[in-house]
Amino acid sequence: MKTNLTLIGMPGAGKSTVGIILAKNLSLGFIDTDVLIQINQQKSLQQILDASGHLALRAIEEAEICKLNLSRHVIATGGSAAYSHKAMTHLQGISLIVFLEVSFAEIERRIRNFATRGIAKTKHQTFRELFDERQALYRRHAELTIACDGLDQEDVAHAIIRLIPPGYLL
Repeated sequence: MKTNLTLIGMPGAGKSTVGIILAKNLSLGFIDTDVLIQINQQKSLQQILDASGHLALRAIEEAEICKLNLSRHVIATGGSAAYSHKAMTHLQGISLIVFLEVSFAEIERRIRNFATRGIAKTKHQTFRELFDERQALYRRHAELTIACDGLDQEDVAHAIIRLIPPGYLL
């Protein structure tokens, strides 16, 4: 039985903040795969990107996600997790996948440090191109989608809690 919740979505969608709120409200553990990568690599995401490129970061992310063996946790993934079929298949096997859907305008308003945030993208890809490319991936993998525009993080967490199937996190 799946006993975890996994949050996917764009950088700035609120995965980490909403994940912490969910973990507290549901008495679950919490893990942020971006933080896990940084701890295990002893580098920031941006340092990994600068030294090795976006494909290396995605490979590291896939490996870290595939090592997860958890129960009763909220997992906040990096924005590029959805590129890895292997990682997403693993997460689908252990968790309910929830897409935090946020409009481009809202993500753009929230992210101030696009160039230094550690976002895995090709060198010449615009933020809009990245956003458009990822939306299809998030929708493909999501079991639940929460439209987050106009909601604060508490509202998003409560919307997710209301949609969790009965008996799911036993």
